Amino acid sequence: MLDLQNARIALVGLGEMGRRFARLIENKNGLEIVAAVDVDPSKVGQELSAVAALKAHSGVRISDDLDFILQEANPDLSIVATTSFITEVFPLIEKCVKSGSHVITPCEEMIYPKARFPQLAKRIDESAKENGVAVLGAGVNPGFFSDTLIITLTGICIDIQRIRSARMNDMSWGPMYSLRQLGVGFTIDEFDKRLTDGTIAGHVGFHESIHMIADSVGWEIEEVRASTKPIVSKTHRKADIGLEVHPGMSAGTSQLAQGIMHGRPVIELELQQQIRPEAEGVQIGDYIWIKGEPEINQAIRPGVSGGTSTAAIVVNQIPKLLKAQPGLYSMKDMLVPSFFIRI
Repeated sequence: MLDLQNARIALVGLGEMGRRFARLIENKNGLEIVAAVDVDPSKVGQELSAVAALKAHSGVRISDDLDFILQEANPDLSIVATTSFITEVFPLIEKCVKSGSHVITPCEEMIYPKARFPQLAKRIDESAKENGVAVLGAGVNPGFFSDTLIITLTGICIDIQRIRSARMNDMSWGPMYSLRQLGVGFTIDEFDKRLTDGTIAGHVGFHESIHMIADSVGWEIEEVRASTKPIVSKTHRKADIGLEVHPGMSAGTSQLAQGIMHGRPVIELELQQQIRPEAEGVQIGDYIWIKGEPEINQAIRPGVSGGTSTAAIVVNQIPKLLKAQPGLYSMKDMLVPSFFIRI
């Protein structure tokens, strides 16, 4: 049986989120990082402490060989933080699972894979059960604000007609790659072209959140409609990294997704991600409205940092996943998320 007092953790992917996971795990009693993997040649061979800015020497050298570290380090659980897309992350999850490692991933499409990838979800579930491990997609958007928190609030309702949520984010802190994916700093013509060719991706996970909510409350969604528009700036703005937005350019994206049942929207999820929203009087925050009995109007102001909260919820779910029965899980299947100091 797994000794929960000393869980061995492998980090697969050391981008911004992977490094956040490393720093948070360093402060958790009962968790030990035993391996780290990344394909970036500039990171391979380096000490994890230097790459992730850890307080103490970890003794872990970054490798680019996942098969080798799974065999040599024998982690109890692997955090796979490489991509937003299930088809790209699936081979990594499969290797971890077959080695006997539990898996948590912030991959957005893994938050509720049965929504759009039921066959892959079935394969992961079957493989996890065959190898005696548990797999979970965890995050905050999707994974908490846009689904799990909503589902929790419906628990005090005796009737529900409609669910709406809005998340207003300040992305001024973001790296260039993320800001460009959100369309920050482009003219509107450039934004439209990049939206068409897919280089502006915006948010990934609307389908997953809507279907997780619907399945939890017993609604049958006929389709999901989604739209993405630029947030056209009226003022000069500048991101932390120096990327500038002039009036008439895109400061970010405004997205809306609707879950349709009986021909009308019953679930609406709005997401606005931009830099310096305060420049035009936008108050960041997370908002949920449930039309039913009772009526619910919930707000978290100011909004919670996506990077900090994603790292927290992934790491805080580790003890619960290590105790779970083998199989594939979503956040709605787990115990209520909670902070922990030690396992």
